[in-house]
Amino acid sequence: MLVLTRKLGEGIAIGDDVKIIVMQIKGKQVRLGIKAGPSTIVHREEIYQKIHEENKRAAAVDSGVLDLAEAVFETVEVKPALGRVPLRTRVKLGRSP
Repeated sequence: MLVLTRKLGEGIAIGDDVKIIVMQIKGKQVRLGIKAGPSTIVHREEIYQKIHEENKRAAAVDSGVLDLAEAVFETVEVKPALGRVPLRTRVKLGRSP
């Protein structure tokens, strides 16, 4: 880990497109300004951790849940009048909203 000391108004550069500047020092709090390109995503650490946990949870979906989703939907054939080509559609079975 690199540890730097900066004074009010001073900053650090990360690569060519990220700059962090000390904007304000008040007691034990330091206010930082971050300049970054529009393609750079910046989050507070606790928000980043929540996003990371949600992504891991979503990636670990139980296959039983997917089987249940398939069971809820059934493929049925709809035969319109006037000799048109039959359509195949997915219809949700069960209670209506």
